[in-house]
Amino acid sequence: MVDAIIIGAGACGLMCAVQAGFLGKKVLVLEKTEKAGAKILISGGGRCNYTNLFTSASNFISENEHFCKSAFSQWTVEDTISFFQTYGIEGREKTLGQLFPTTNKARDIVDVFLNLCQDLDQTIRCNAEVKAVNRSADGVFTVSYEQEGKARQEQAPNVVIATGGLPIQKMGATDFGLRVAKHFGLRVTPTAPALVPLTVTGKDAEWYASLSGNSIFCRVSNEKISFEENILFTHWGLSGPAILQISSYWKPGESITIDMLPGRSVSNLIGEEKQRNGKKQLGTFLATLYTKKFAEALAKYLPVDKNLASLSKEELTKIENFIHSFRVKPAGDKGYDKAEVMRGGVATSELSSKTLEAKNVQGLFFGGECVDVTGWLGGYNFQWAWASGFVIAQHLH
Repeated sequence: MVDAIIIGAGACGLMCAVQAGFLGKKVLVLEKTEKAGAKILISGGGRCNYTNLFTSASNFISENEHFCKSAFSQWTVEDTISFFQTYGIEGREKTLGQLFPTTNKARDIVDVFLNLCQDLDQTIRCNAEVKAVNRSADGVFTVSYEQEGKARQEQAPNVVIATGGLPIQKMGATDFGLRVAKHFGLRVTPTAPALVPLTVTGKDAEWYASLSGNSIFCRVSNEKISFEENILFTHWGLSGPAILQISSYWKPGESITIDMLPGRSVSNLIGEEKQRNGKKQLGTFLATLYTKKFAEALAKYLPVDKNLASLSKEELTKIENFIHSFRVKPAGDKGYDKAEVMRGGVATSELSSKTLEAKNVQGLFFGGECVDVTGWLGGYNFQWAWASGFVIAQHLH
């Protein structure tokens, strides 16, 4: 009998396996798909943004905003950086604290874990689909799974659920972790796609589609929060970092506000340009602030053919409101297959924040994305996965 069975060979599961090995514990990792670390390999466009230098509890959405603090005190960003440096991965900061391997290869991240698991004699079985997890009266877990068409069972005193969330189905995502939680009587908070593109329908849909591929630096806000990054127009609506970020805080029926010139005043800029050349057309002026295609598309909403000097006070107000307070009411989102992560999951009230063990089921642990801890875009979710994997390994019985 191994010390623990880890279900899921993603970021949390692999870190847990390695850290358990450092403590002399033997684990069996069961992975549904044909290779370990599949989602790590596609993250960051295959480059793997493996942590964020600015990680704090404020970068996460959860029913309990303080829940992740304990894990982050036990395994810090500095611990992540040091861990990967030890095994040959140097980090390079891109924008907003995002850290990528200098090689730009997610494969290098996965290889660190695969090599360590081999060195530590930890077993990873791929194409192993777990069907059920049960616990006997004496506290031993039996994990039933199928591999290569054969039904198998393994037993252990600890089971770690590191199965991820509902995105992305073609990568093997399922609701298995949530089903296990419910099977053992644990509450699950409502789930939804997060870090996901938003769709636009109705009379303006064609306008968005015509701008597909255009990217603009904006401040995107709702009543809860705002983000300053690029938005990307698509043939079905809006994407890009700022949209993905706000999507985690967006609910159907709500509007979002887009400031398309954050930190600057379009009225002041028009006034300054009018002093220099009042005969310049508004469209020509806007083409100095945006792509030509976007400036031309503004003809649908703004008097782009008028000279700056002839703009009325009402027209200037209209331009100001449009540029700085453009409101969008998304029709929906692109769903789990286009989402980076899942919002919601196993309720934090059911778990010990110190150990990530179920309070009422000794030896049952939950980590990573299946827990109701959802990070921002930019390496935060990886930091939670590494930290939760480490924490669980320290507290296996």
